[in-house]
This record gives sequence, structure tokens and C-alpha cells, in this order.
Amino acid sequence: MLTPEDLRLIDRLHGGLPLSDRPFAELAAELGCSEYTLIERVHGWLTAGVLTRFGPLFQIERAGGRFVLAAIAVPEERFDAVAAIVNARPEVAHNYRREHALNMWFVVAAETPAAADAALARIEAETGLPVLAFPKEREFFVELRLPLADAAAALETEEADDAA
Repeated sequence: MLTPEDLRLIDRLHGGLPLSDRPFAELAAELGCSEYTLIERVHGWLTAGVLTRFGPLFQIERAGGRFVLAAIAVPEERFDAVAAIVNARPEVAHNYRREHALNMWFVVAAETPAAADAALARIEAETGLPVLAFPKEREFFVELRLPLADAAAALETEEADDAA
């Protein structure tokens, strides 16, 4: 169970880290804790699965790279073996199973368009299955911000009422 303090901290982290040599130290000073404590809390949330990812988002194309969404129609009896092949590629950022004829979807992220194409070709060769590639044509920015600080205040009120 997350504490009100946890919720406030996650809410603050969602707003971005300071751009400095030691962003956790700056943020820890702002929040009144140590850099070590802050890093350990984030690590604990990742280990426990409270957070599934913590890191920056890059516009890889501005750096010359490429993101490609790809899909494969995988026979059910081969799904685990094909997933292992796909997930073994360092260019594969994540992989999803879907209830559809194209039942495996994954994202390839590479330093160049040629490297992305080569990774997709290797996956196709290693699995023996056609890989459908859907390169990003246009980017949309959709920010989902959950009001965790508000949830923290509500939780504290609820805890105070229960204690009374």
C-alpha cells in the first residue's frame, strides 16, 4: 500500500527531474530527504512493480534513430519460443500479446533507420514468420497525469477519520 508521502513523491517525480549533474540530490533537498533515500524508494517501487518504468522519453528521430511498431501472426504453439527470440533482440523495447490474428506486437528502437530495418529482418529470419512494420509517421503527445497529491490528501483525511 502506498503512503500519502509515496503518492506525493510519485506525483512530484511525474513533473520531471531537475536538469543537473545530480537531479536526485536536488530533488531530495527540495523534498527534505537524502539522495540515497529517494533513489532507494524509486528502486523499491520498480522492484515491487508499483512503477513499471522510470526514465526519460526521447524523440529518437531527432537524434537520427527510429521507432517502429511491428506485429507478427504467431501460431499459438510457437508463441513462447517466438517471444523469446523477439525479446532477445536488444532493439526490442517492449512486446505485447494481443487477442487478434496479429497476436504479437512489439516496438523496435534503433540508432538509425537502417539498424531498425536490420533488426526487423533478423527477427523475421530467426522466427521464419513475416514481420509487419508500422514506422511512426507522426508523433502525438498525450500526457496522463493522475492527481496523486490529491489522492494523498484524501488518504490522510481518511486515516485521520479512522483514528478518531
